[in-house]
Amino acid sequence: MSSFPTQFAGVTVVTKANVYFDGNVVSHTVVFPDQSKKTLGLIRPGSYYFGTGAAERMEIVAGECSVIPKDGKEATSYGAGTQFDVPANSGFTIAVRTGLCEYICSFLP
Repeated sequence: MSSFPTQFAGVTVVTKANVYFDGNVVSHTVVFPDQSKKTLGLIRPGSYYFGTGAAERMEIVAGECSVIPKDGKEATSYGAGTQFDVPANSGFTIAVRTGLCEYICSFLP
């Protein structure tokens, strides 16, 4: 299990939220001094499909979710302290059964 950061210092936070699926998925963009970006967000119960342009790493900070990669059939469960990667130009379906799932999304080179 990974140990994810509990805070980021010396960053800029974009105050306008990224709101998806009628507010069931909400994130904020964090910009680092090197201009790299991450989003910090939460997912309410439900099932949601996201397409990816860039490769992404999703780190689950709190809660639980299950993920089916684009064109996949089997769901894999992830809880706090775990992560999964999504290739560029792909996508995934993420589902939360109960509570909130909190995450950090990093855009990979």
